[in-house]
Amino acid sequence: MRRHDKMSNGVVRTVNSDGLIVARPRLYRPRFPLKGLLIVLAIGFLLKGFLFAYLGEAAYADRVAGLQAGSTIEQAGAWVMQSDPVTEVVAAGIAAVLPQ
Repeated sequence: MRRHDKMSNGVVRTVNSDGLIVARPRLYRPRFPLKGLLIVLAIGFLLKGFLFAYLGEAAYADRVAGLQAGSTIEQAGAWVMQSDPVTEVVAAGIAAVLPQ
């Protein structure tokens, strides 16, 4: 790979001890979008908690059981939507806010 192609990500300029300005390619280090993943997970748990609080435990379990009897994609959705402790805590918080 030519040096010019490496510099497509930008350059870092440094000054040597003799005063010469040297341009070196900026290293590209892809980062995993951890913040975005955490936001998506938080929104997912809020959605599950809202559905759990709105439908009630029995109706929510019936709907998840209906998904488990479906196709492979529906079974994957049932696995994601199954009740867990985080969902129940979020649902308890949302149920306090929802009108009866």
